[in-house]
Formats: sequence, structure tokens, C-alpha cells
Amino acid sequence: MTAPTEGDVLAGAPHPRTRLRLFGHAAIEADLMADWRTGRLPHALLLGGPEGIGKATLAYRIARFVLAGGQAPASQHDFAVPGDHPVARQVAALSHPDLFALRRAAEAGDDKIPTVIPADMVRKVRSFFGSTAAGGGWRVCIVDAVDELNAFGANALLKTLEEPPPRALFLLISHAPGRVLPTIRSRTRLVRLRALGADDVLATLDDLTADMPDLDTTALPEAAAASGGSVRRGLVLARGEGLEVRSATLRLLEQLPDARPEDMHALGARLQGDRAGGLDLFVECVSDWIAQTATDGTWERARLVRLTEVWEKVRRAAVEANTFNLDRKAFVFRIFTELAEAARP
Repeated sequence: MTAPTEGDVLAGAPHPRTRLRLFGHAAIEADLMADWRTGRLPHALLLGGPEGIGKATLAYRIARFVLAGGQAPASQHDFAVPGDHPVARQVAALSHPDLFALRRAAEAGDDKIPTVIPADMVRKVRSFFGSTAAGGGWRVCIVDAVDELNAFGANALLKTLEEPPPRALFLLISHAPGRVLPTIRSRTRLVRLRALGADDVLATLDDLTADMPDLDTTALPEAAAASGGSVRRGLVLARGEGLEVRSATLRLLEQLPDARPEDMHALGARLQGDRAGGLDLFVECVSDWIAQTATDGTWERARLVRLTEVWEKVRRAAVEANTFNLDRKAFVFRIFTELAEAARP
């Protein structure tokens, strides 16, 4: 399986800029299309919502449509552009001169993906908009994701948002729009995308099978049902040992505060060497369990305080494990040791 060269992209999964179909957001797309037709679409949209629900796919659909001339029959209520259109091919290859994609990506000759979008890359946005559009039309900048800008990068982007040039469109993607810099939020229109229904997740997974032969088609319905409305999570569940990782994690959580070492060892072995998102799935399962436990009213305050502290440790430990490729077995034991201490009365 080929390792991704961009952040937030699953290994072996097609990038959203290559996807022509979008499921579950037809009403939002129709509203945006109506605004485009009437000239009411703002110069900057903040597409917000959970990870893996189609925000980037929608952003690239809008970009293709605008760069292809922005014309459609009155009966068309979405931003669809045929896959054989020259602009569609250029956008898929990131070769369109009037598209700037601001993202975490490995430099040429370097496999390491930066943890944030470099500020020097953000500064190139001003020069991009300072030049004349190659086609004499619109220029589009996609930021995927604005959450990954550091303070310097966010301020550099803000300068361009404050004084947008004519016929410029910014499409900002955020997994947590409430945490976006307020000055950036105030210069965009928030478009909130919701988690998908299981049927839409399943339809998306079915649509991806042609490009992802490693998807277990028999597992797609179960993966969609357990996805929490995220295609990304559904993909992880339907590949490799995704469903087994989820089941093993849930079993261990049920055993707390006395999780069995042999079960922790077995789960760590499943995650060792995994490149299909198994570690992220494990962390998501633990985080979901912590959130559910914190709100179901079964734990007293003292344990809830400890549980909140563990949640922060889980997040930090997951970043370390991914960044430094730490031993997965040790990671699993570390997390469940922390959880066990928090769970004891």
C-alpha cells in the first residue's frame, strides 16, 4: 500500500479532488448553487464539520465548476462537472494555474509530511492572487484544513481574506470550526456539514470500491453502520482488520478497570505495522467511549475528572505514536493503564 504524501489522506485511498460524486449533502450544494447563480456567494466559505464527511470533496467540486466557467442549465442544482472535462483532469492533477491548494504535503524528495501547513506556503497565496488569472476568470484557493495553520500561517491567510481581489474564491475546510481564529471566521460564511447517514456512507463506500480493491465489500454494510457518519472511518473499518480492531477495543473497554493483558497484547499486535488507519480507529473508539461515559451519568465526579485528564493524554500519546512511529503494543498498554486508573472507584 502506497504511503500518502499529503496529510489527512488515507494510504491507498483516492484524494477528494479526484472524486466526482458527493453523497448526503445535496441540499447544501443546491443552496450554494442558488447563491452562485444570483451572485450572493461570498468570497470565502468555511466548510465545517466532522472528519471524513465530504467537506474536501465539496470544496473541489465547487472549484472545478467555477474554474470550468461556472455555467450550468437551470435544471442543474449541484456543482457537477464531467470527469472528462479538461478542468476536471487539471484539478485532479493539481495542475490548473488558477487553483491553489494549501495543504500539508511532503516536499519533493521527502517522505515526511509536516505537522502543520508551513507559513511560507501560506504566504504564497498573496502572490497567487496578485497575478492575473490564466483563463481571465476566477482564481480559487482551497485550504485543507484551516485547523492545521499555526499562528503565523493563520495571520498570513487573514491578510488576503481581509482584502480579497476581484473574482477570488476561498474554500476553507475545518474539522472544528469553533476553534478557527475568530478574525478568520468573521470573514467567511460558515457552511456546516453534518455527519452522514449510514445509507450515504454505504453509497460512498460502494462508489469507492472501483478505486480501492482492498475494500471488503461484504463488510461494507457493517462498516457503514459503525462509521458514526464518517466515510473515512467507514473505509478504515472495511479494510484489513478494521472491524476486528474496533471489536477488540470495545471488548477491552468493557473489561475496565481490569482489562486483560493478553487481550491488550493481541490488540497491540493487530496495530503493529498497520498503515490502513487502525491506530486512528483505536483512538477514535477510546475517545467515543470516554465521551459517552462522561455524559451517561454512571460515574461520580472524581472519576470523571480523572477521565477527562486521560482523554487529553490519549490525544497527545496518539500524536506521538504517529509522529515517531512508536511501538503499538506499548501504546495500547499505556492507554489502558491510564484508563484503568481513572476507572477505579
